Amino acid sequence: MSGGLLITHIAGLVQVRPVAPGIVAGADMAHLPVINHAWILVKDGRIHSFGSMDTCPDSTGHECIDASGRWVMPTFVDSHTHLVFPTPRSEEFVMKIRGATYAEIAANGGGILNSARKLQGMSEDDLLEVTLPRIKALIASGTGAFEIKSGYGLTVADELKMLRVARRLARHVPVTIRTTLLGAHAIPTGMSKDHYVRLVIEEMIPAAAAEGLADYVDVFCEEGFFSPADTEAIIMAGRRHGLGARIHANQLHHSGGVQVGVKTGAISVDHLEQMGDEEIACLREGNTMPVVLPGAAFFLNLPFPPARRMIESGLPVAIASDYNPGSSPAGTIPMMISLACIRMRLTPEEAINATTINTAHTLGLTQTHGTITVGKEANLLITRKVASLAELPYAYDTPWADTVLLRGVTHN
Repeated sequence: MSGGLLITHIAGLVQVRPVAPGIVAGADMAHLPVINHAWILVKDGRIHSFGSMDTCPDSTGHECIDASGRWVMPTFVDSHTHLVFPTPRSEEFVMKIRGATYAEIAANGGGILNSARKLQGMSEDDLLEVTLPRIKALIASGTGAFEIKSGYGLTVADELKMLRVARRLARHVPVTIRTTLLGAHAIPTGMSKDHYVRLVIEEMIPAAAAEGLADYVDVFCEEGFFSPADTEAIIMAGRRHGLGARIHANQLHHSGGVQVGVKTGAISVDHLEQMGDEEIACLREGNTMPVVLPGAAFFLNLPFPPARRMIESGLPVAIASDYNPGSSPAGTIPMMISLACIRMRLTPEEAINATTINTAHTLGLTQTHGTITVGKEANLLITRKVASLAELPYAYDTPWADTVLLRGVTHN
């Protein structure tokens, strides 16, 4: 038998699921299976076996890591990012400090339109060059799979350019990447909304599908941007071309995004800062995953999504970063977990389930990511030394990762 990588004396092997569930919801989100004083064996980039140290195999022939005092868990799955963008928008940060709202900045040519102007002047290679350091830094923080959206191009050519860059990233870093066409992110200057919606439906979606550049289509369903009717039309156009659906919903207003997401069978509705009993009841009637983005609520000083209420109503909840230059310029999932615990009153166990199993589900990665399960990719986060799992989100400014393994190979 050929050797592998044997990690021993693990303080706690986290998220152990002999058979991985599709999702966890409601009260089950508080259950996070852990084997204390454990080992795990990796072979050929996959999880081969694991157990408590009293069953540990002979280390002869294996590369070994002594993880004494450390915890081992599956790497995070970030199901909502805008990683491909030209430059930060720190000038808008000062505008926010002085009281300008997200909508006011957008109405004055800032926000998404600001990024679009900059991106349209960049080559694909230049865009790849500025994006690579971002994704490498996030991998080092413990994320092993990403969703990446377009949305800063706002022309057919530039939206496709963004998607090509997102696809190319997977050739440079050993992570799984799913891509989303978010052409309906804002309305370009000088074009009517109806004209632009037709462009997205009749040209952008077919072009992205023809090149195999997108797995999903997304819409910013929000007052002043795209209506529920626009959203439904775009989602159905995407479906005709084999694309799944995700929706930016209820960030600034009760926009109807949740209802159209459930009606159309969208995989997820993301943001949800503006939620009431009606939206929660609607989600309970469907299979659409609510995804909360605490980094955006924090940065924009918006109400945090009512994740606690959603869980108590029996719903699943997923947590993602929304890494983008305008409203969430941070992408480390450990920080999102800390915010979820501190501001949304989730327990560490609930927050870890929300960033592993449930986000993996929304990207169709249940069979390969999100749990410690035999046969899954060996994407593992070995934490720094801590006395308890709760110490990781508690010390919110301290990095979690001591070592990150991607497909069984040390990344950092």
